[in-house]
Amino acid sequence: MSTTETILATAKRTLLSESKSIADLVNYLDEDFAKSVTEIYNTKGRLVVTGIGKSALIAQKIVATLNSTGTPSMFLHAAEAVHGDLGMVQPEDIIICISKSGNSPEIKVLAPLLKRFGNTLIGMTADKNSYLGKESHYILHAYVESEACPNNLAPTNSTTAQLVLGDALAVCLMEMRNFKSEDFAVYHPGGALGKKLLLRVKDMLDTTHKPMVTPDASIKKVIMEISEKRLGVTAVIENNQVVGIVTDGDIRRMLNNRDTFTDLTAQDIMTKNPKNINSGILVSEALDILENNSITQLVVVDNNEYKGILHLHDILKEGIV
Repeated sequence: MSTTETILATAKRTLLSESKSIADLVNYLDEDFAKSVTEIYNTKGRLVVTGIGKSALIAQKIVATLNSTGTPSMFLHAAEAVHGDLGMVQPEDIIICISKSGNSPEIKVLAPLLKRFGNTLIGMTADKNSYLGKESHYILHAYVESEACPNNLAPTNSTTAQLVLGDALAVCLMEMRNFKSEDFAVYHPGGALGKKLLLRVKDMLDTTHKPMVTPDASIKKVIMEISEKRLGVTAVIENNQVVGIVTDGDIRRMLNNRDTFTDLTAQDIMTKNPKNINSGILVSEALDILENNSITQLVVVDNNEYKGILHLHDILKEGIV
């Protein structure tokens, strides 16, 4: 029965073993890596990444990373390739074949087939002298001394090394393409990052339910407008322009300070010159304004025309924070 101490010791040993394998990879980076990156960058085709077993799983992750960072990529399972899927490969495609040993039966069958149309073959392997190493135009040397597995069998350090080399490829290609956060957001429009970098106020503003009253509106009407529109605020409009706002906080303060409000109107309790934004700014920028001013609503105005109210809760619902 393992104790907490022995479990933690094993976990730490595994992490240190894998981290050392990653650190050692810098010693195996050479001209082939640079040439591989350059060829991938210059190709008019796609990058096809293939492998078998655990290497196939790593290949899928590398493809996902490359696609999301501007390099069109496709996963090809090595076992399925020889049963028809090889037709997915086009003449201008570049192929990365991943295999720790570089000598598995599937790889020996597949490697020469991948080159028959003149495609560039990049081998990612721990053994440069393997069959895959010798068949490849370029080699990404994913050498590891051993696996973290106590039996030196289960792919651990080796698959981590493959994954890290894939990340290194992706980052190099990103820099060559001058790939920025805005570009990344284009490929992730549905996620929180995409919304933060792309979503603008006009994309989420409800312009059909915008609370507003005139300066001479009674307090009762002000309260009813705030309650009906459920935004905790109403704009005060005069001559089609926003001259102030009344928040539910203004209503509470008024009730605390007065026994009656029958003689009051909106202009008596409104906040003049409220913070406002235009609908074209990013929602993330609007959020910064809300936080910096410790407020929960912003008036949206385009060319002096009142468009509506942006509420903090609407931003939170979008999952941007």
